[in-house]
Amino acid sequence: MTSSNVASGPAAEPYKAAGSLSGRTILMSGGSRGIGLAIALRAARDGANIALMAKTGTPHAKLEGTVFSAAEQLVEAGGKALPIVGDVRNDDDVAGAVGAAVERFGGIDIVINNASAIDLSSTDAVDMKRYDLMQDINVRGTFLLSKLALPALRRSENGHILTLSPPLNLDPKWAGMHLAYTMAKYGMSLTTLGLAEELKADGISVNSLWPRTLIDTAAIRNMPGGSQLVQAARGPEIVADAAHAVLTGSNVVSGSGSRSGNFYTDEEVLIAAGVTDFSPYSLGMPEDRLVPDIFL
Repeated sequence: MTSSNVASGPAAEPYKAAGSLSGRTILMSGGSRGIGLAIALRAARDGANIALMAKTGTPHAKLEGTVFSAAEQLVEAGGKALPIVGDVRNDDDVAGAVGAAVERFGGIDIVINNASAIDLSSTDAVDMKRYDLMQDINVRGTFLLSKLALPALRRSENGHILTLSPPLNLDPKWAGMHLAYTMAKYGMSLTTLGLAEELKADGISVNSLWPRTLIDTAAIRNMPGGSQLVQAARGPEIVADAAHAVLTGSNVVSGSGSRSGNFYTDEEVLIAAGVTDFSPYSLGMPEDRLVPDIFL
């Protein structure tokens, strides 16, 4: 999911970071707008190096921002940025992005699988081109970027893969509501589950992060009635702060047991990091009237 509007931060800053991403290198898929850009901006404020690979090299007719305008924002925020025009579905583009990040910054410490396509149609209604798009971007793209970055992550002192995907909730209602999308997002989550186990000996942490509530994104705004629906959402900065806490290791979620193989929600991460008031992240709707996100 992506958003056309990303503020520089919430009205107040309830999250007080205990760690920093200064000097660390992030390679992110997507990130020209929305949640991905918010995560990148939070890292840039620490002085992180951020390589963004996105398709939006030129302005989109309906969506604000390109990979180049995003990079400008990251530099203004205090980070170093490498904009890369590429498609996560293309093997050569992904390999090129990994190589470019290593060449520019000397390595990769963090991979963020942010690129994702959404279509909540039922099985009868979903167009198979949209089905293929979700499988190619969400599942294959996540697997491919993670796979090709592994040699660089193994050379990092604190390698981490963070994927924006939900917990593997096997309540049948989610598959029954939007089977094609559920399979695509759960494919991303299975990548987290499998890589966390596979990479134990390599010291690479692999986790997923998902918002507890609806987030103001372009995907939601472009849905019928979306402009009203997002009033009951939070801004993408809550996911950015939660991602920062996970990536700096400043969160200790009770019962997680490990720094790898977790399916975090933004709320639980930030509660563990000391946040007690989430209202600054909201767009004006009272907390008890916010719309919960799917898959939870």
